[in-house]
Amino acid sequence: MSDTKVAIKDLYKIFGSNPSSMIDKVKNGISKSDLLENYGHVLGLDNVNIEVKKSQLQVIMGLSGSGKSTLIRHINRLIEPTSGSIVVDGEDILSMNQTELRNFRRSKASMVFQKFGLLPHRKIVENVSYGLTIQGINKKEAYERSNQWIESVGLNGFENHYPAQLSGGMQQRVGLARALATDADILLMDEAFSALDPLIRSDMQDVLLSLQEKLHKTIIFITHDLDEALKLGDNIAILRDGAVIQSGTAEDIILHPADDYVTDFIKDINKARVLKVSSVMTNENSIKGPEIQDTVIIEDALQTVSKSGSNGAIVVKNGKKIGTVSLTDMIMAIARSTKNTDSDTVYR
Repeated sequence: MSDTKVAIKDLYKIFGSNPSSMIDKVKNGISKSDLLENYGHVLGLDNVNIEVKKSQLQVIMGLSGSGKSTLIRHINRLIEPTSGSIVVDGEDILSMNQTELRNFRRSKASMVFQKFGLLPHRKIVENVSYGLTIQGINKKEAYERSNQWIESVGLNGFENHYPAQLSGGMQQRVGLARALATDADILLMDEAFSALDPLIRSDMQDVLLSLQEKLHKTIIFITHDLDEALKLGDNIAILRDGAVIQSGTAEDIILHPADDYVTDFIKDINKARVLKVSSVMTNENSIKGPEIQDTVIIEDALQTVSKSGSNGAIVVKNGKKIGTVSLTDMIMAIARSTKNTDSDTVYR
C-alpha cells in the first residue's frame, strides 16, 4: 500500500475570463508576465507536482505572489483548478460532488488561517467545538473533546473567555485546537504563524512540533519564511511564479540548491543549525566518543562532543553504528556555514 497521503499532479491554475484557452500557451512556456500583458490572464499555478507522505509535515514556501496560498486552497477545493488532479487517499477530490466535498472538509481536512478566523461572539470552547457540532456531535461530547484540545495547546482555564480577551498567540492556539478537534487526517496551515510576534511565533512552532510527535498528522504548512520552513518541514517545496523550483529535505536544499534563485534564498542561513551529523560523517575507526543519532544537527552534536572531552562521536541510526564524525570536521563545518553569514539578514 502506498504511503502517499496527498498527490498533486500536473496542477494548473489560471485566473481570467477564459482560463482553459490559455493552458496550451502556459504549457508551451509563456511567462507569467507575458500571459498577463498579452492576454490579460494571471498564472497562479504552473504544472505543480507534489507528493505528501502520510504523517509528513510538508512545507510549501515562496515569496509573495509565488502561488503558495493559491495551492493550499486547491487541496480542499476552496479554489477550483484549471487543470490537473488532487488525489487524497487514492480519491481525486475534483471528482467529488458537493455532499462529498462538504464531508471531506468537515472530517478529512481542517484548516488553520493566518488571521485566526475565530468567531468573536463565541467563547473559546464554542469556537473549538464548532467543527464537531457541524459534524452533528452533541454539545456535551463536543465540549468534552474540545476541552481536551484546549488543554493540549496550553489554554486550560480559558475555555469561557472570548477571543478578544486573548493575545494573538493565544488566539492562534485556539485556531489550532479547533482544527485538531475534528480529528481530521490532514491539517492545512496557511501562513498560520506569520501574524505573530517573533517570540510567540517560535513558541507556536514548538507547540506544533510537539503535537506532531504525538499525533502524526499529515500537515501542509504554507510560509514565506525560510527559517520557519527549515525548522518545521520534513520536506520543503519552493515555489516561484506558480512553479515548484525545488523540493526536498532541508538538508537537500541547503547542500544542493537547484538554481541561483534557491542559492540566493539560502545564502544567509546558518547551515550548522540545519545540517545533520550524517552530512559530515566518515568511517574513521580511530574516532571515539559518545553515540549520537544521525538526525542530530552539527551544532548540537559539537556541544555534546565538547562536553565529553572526546575527539568525535559514533553516529547511530536505529541503534546501529553507521559511521563516525570527528570534532575537527564538525568545527570546520560550522566555520564554513557561518562564513559571510549576517545573523541580522534573515528572510522574512
